[in-house]
Amino acid sequence: MANESRPCPCDIGDRFDYGGRGQEVQVEHIKAYVCKPPASTDKAVIVIHDVFGWQLPNTRYMADMVAANGYIAVCPDFFVGQEAWKPSNDLASFDDWLKTRNAGKIDKEVGVILKYLSEQCGAKKIGVIGFCWGGAAVQHLMLKNPHLKTGVSLYGVIRFFEDRSSLLHPTFFIFAEKDDYIPLEQVTLLEQKLKQNCKVDYEVKIYPGQTHGFVHRKREDINPQDKPYIEEGRKDMINWLNKYL
Repeated sequence: MANESRPCPCDIGDRFDYGGRGQEVQVEHIKAYVCKPPASTDKAVIVIHDVFGWQLPNTRYMADMVAANGYIAVCPDFFVGQEAWKPSNDLASFDDWLKTRNAGKIDKEVGVILKYLSEQCGAKKIGVIGFCWGGAAVQHLMLKNPHLKTGVSLYGVIRFFEDRSSLLHPTFFIFAEKDDYIPLEQVTLLEQKLKQNCKVDYEVKIYPGQTHGFVHRKREDINPQDKPYIEEGRKDMINWLNKYL
């Protein structure tokens, strides 16, 4: 169920048979999953995975959804070959594991992917979405990277970048009301800092009754009352991309 006590309980046990509609490619030193839309486009979205890594079926499903909405979607391995977290791992080792995977140190890889999207895919407008660890990475990129147009941070761990709120690009923050990893006080504080310091468009939205990982959770039927919020979160994400890309 959604409330299991573990990092980023994104219900990963559902569709391991989901290989995705795209393909895996090698981009310099990075492996990546790429899914292209039916019609050609110059708009692309970088999809940043959670702690479970770039091969997680849930995240590939989201990349496919982005592509189905008309964007080139690319989900790179931002752990660059390091092992992703596994639910069977000892939770006591999570903090040490996380120290070697810093959501604020992905600039080199993002540069490689931006070059690939521009030169190999013809992309001119590029946005970014990310989940959990990837949501924190989105906040980092929105604070730092001038080449991206917009971002959607889905339940990004605020404490990684809680002192920084001068965003460069329009950013949409999605949070869950009952998130065990992101207390609502942190969300309130983020909103206050954005109000004080942010010069670009932003939105912070909290989805009632939801838990961490809800937007890219695949088993909506596990809890029927969550399904409308899952669908709303996905629609909001796509609408934000449509508005700014």
